[in-house]
Amino acid sequence: MPKYLDPKNDLLFKKVFGEHKNLCISLLNSLLKFEGGAQIEWIEYDTSELIPEIPALKDTIVDVRCKDKNGRHFIVEMQMNWTKDFEQRILFNASKAYVKQINRGEEIILAQPVYSLNLVNYTFDAEAKNEFYHHYKIVNIQNTEKQIKGLEFVFVELPKYKPINPDEQNYFNLWLRFLTEINENTKSVPDVLLQKKELSEALKCVEEASLTSDELDIYDRVLDAIWARKLLIEGIRREVREARESVEKGKAEGKAEGKAEVAKKMKQRGMSAEEISFLTELTLEEIKKL
Repeated sequence: MPKYLDPKNDLLFKKVFGEHKNLCISLLNSLLKFEGGAQIEWIEYDTSELIPEIPALKDTIVDVRCKDKNGRHFIVEMQMNWTKDFEQRILFNASKAYVKQINRGEEIILAQPVYSLNLVNYTFDAEAKNEFYHHYKIVNIQNTEKQIKGLEFVFVELPKYKPINPDEQNYFNLWLRFLTEINENTKSVPDVLLQKKELSEALKCVEEASLTSDELDIYDRVLDAIWARKLLIEGIRREVREARESVEKGKAEGKAEGKAEVAKKMKQRGMSAEEISFLTELTLEEIKKL
């Protein structure tokens, strides 16, 4: 049996969906749940980058960008680690793609919808235990049937996904199984994936033997970067959690100086004044004096 690699790795994700239009079309139609006349039949890739104008959002290069014959734009991103600023990156990328369609002097009505599909290898909504598919639109709060069209966002929490029926043949489930079940530890591939032309083709793309030595080197470096980033994020989360606990303890003991000591440590670790203020309830002016 072939040895497989993880399609969630940035290199392979772009190889599968950024080089094979038919696979990208199948993924978009199934995960965006397009049916009938709304289905994508043809795409062209957009290789230009959305250069950020905001320093805090400098890491905004996405995995796949394309548009269909109707002018609809699609942004696909595979995110291995989750932080709250990822939401802002997604909003920035989609908004930028929408605005950049219109040249100076043109009518804004010419802008076509932008769909942002985000596959996240992390559970970011722990409260919604059984919900892994999150679809956002701009809607009226009192009547959600009323929608301002232009931007739509879909987030898929991959760790939450579990196939209900192992023999299910619809592409929505098959693509999610491909992304969640195929990796370096795969011992056998489900027959249901091998039987579908698109999935069989995608599987060949992630066979270790299909990569050059240079690509394998990049794959390993991307993997190392993912783990380094994961450890960094977990470390920051732990420090914030400990800081919150220290602040709560300081409140219970009625010690204002306890907040100041915690704030000093947070400042030394490079946390912003706004973050420190949120966690300690000290004012920005008090934090500047520390």
